[in-house]
Amino acid sequence: MKRPYLNRRLVLETPVRIADGAGGFRETWDALGEIWAEVIPRRGREATSGGLSISRTGFAITLRAAPSGSVERPQPYQRFREGSRVFSIQAVTECDPQGRYLTCQAQEEVAV
Repeated sequence: MKRPYLNRRLVLETPVRIADGAGGFRETWDALGEIWAEVIPRRGREATSGGLSISRTGFAITLRAAPSGSVERPQPYQRFREGSRVFSIQAVTECDPQGRYLTCQAQEEVAV
């Protein structure tokens, strides 16, 4: 395995539910910290949702590993942010036999 080129700074965010005062809630995002990662695009496709065209592209995002249970280890319900770009994490796996790196399968959606 070649060593990943960690050249992109991403912010790991987690969802937070806040009461809306009417018995419901709204979801906001809290930053957990910044990480350096290698971001590799995968296949993309175009779909229609509510009469709007959506471009969906998969990404493999590789970063240094963190132990299971650590807040620094990404989870599938979290996301990465790079400026205005948002990458929703779908799955997280170890990338190498020594467990030094993780690969996150993520998806970015853009309205076109």
